[in-house]
Amino acid sequence: MPFIRKLRALAPLTLLAALGQAPLAMAQDYPNRPVTLIVPFSAGGGVDVMARLLAEKLRDTLKQSIIVENKPGASGMLGAQFVTKAAPDGYTLLLGSAGETAINAYVYKARMLYQPEQDLAPVSLVTRVPNVLVAGPSLKANDVAGLVAQARAHPGRLTYATSGVGNPQHLNGALLQSIAGIDMVHVPYKGASGQLADVAGGSVDMTFVSYAAAKAFIDAGKVRPLAVTSGKRASFAPDIPAIAETPGLSAYSLENWFGLFAPAHTPDAVLDRINQAVRGALQDPQLAQRLREQGGEPAPMPVAEFKQFIQHESKQYQAIVTQADISAEN
Repeated sequence: MPFIRKLRALAPLTLLAALGQAPLAMAQDYPNRPVTLIVPFSAGGGVDVMARLLAEKLRDTLKQSIIVENKPGASGMLGAQFVTKAAPDGYTLLLGSAGETAINAYVYKARMLYQPEQDLAPVSLVTRVPNVLVAGPSLKANDVAGLVAQARAHPGRLTYATSGVGNPQHLNGALLQSIAGIDMVHVPYKGASGQLADVAGGSVDMTFVSYAAAKAFIDAGKVRPLAVTSGKRASFAPDIPAIAETPGLSAYSLENWFGLFAPAHTPDAVLDRINQAVRGALQDPQLAQRLREQGGEPAPMPVAEFKQFIQHESKQYQAIVTQADISAEN
């Protein structure tokens, strides 16, 4: 009887030990089948290109197929929500942007059907993507200082285009207005081609847009670049100054970014395995160069650091959205 009682006492401890070893065993065996990478935007766009470049390198690193699947809709939220409902085993991942993982909760609120901080597990930042501020013929200023001076002289007259309400481009404009103390009119579009065409045609004064989208217009002389939105100059466009270089605007810094996410409750050991693979992939010079050609700065970081990065970025986004009273609910 004492021996049986001893076995009964040890049984829970044995079970706990086995459960504790399960995630480690899962990570050691990961991946043993294809991994699906969800892109919450349409095929053929900049995010899709980035995902396929990363997937190609991860195939070599993880020694397993990486299937890129596009699930566009609702400003990226449909694809993100799909991932939140997937099994937390590392076989369904999201290449998420700042929008659906850190901004939309503040601008959509009631329309959000998931909570990013609770339903998604950060894996690694992949790339930081500053926007570029470009002007057309209707704006007479040649730099940001001149733009600010013109805006102060004519409040509410200057217009800036973005690809929608509440996205990083919109927040770029709201932040500039807040720090510079100016008043401009936001003109939302459904995509970069329309906003660039209208800026080039002079019906809108300027636009915040990705460098990859603007490059052909810049090279053709249809628009002129005034600044990038990162805190310092971008390596892929070193001749374009940062907005922060303008006197009085040194605090300006706001970028879009893209990172890998897994469903919440994915074992830490699996997250670390994927993180190591991403960091290894981004050390490849060819992949890094291809991402820079897409207007991004490769920026891998450990899981814990990525979590802190998201928290910092979210606070900045929330402050801008609140101050500018931005809402995409209607």
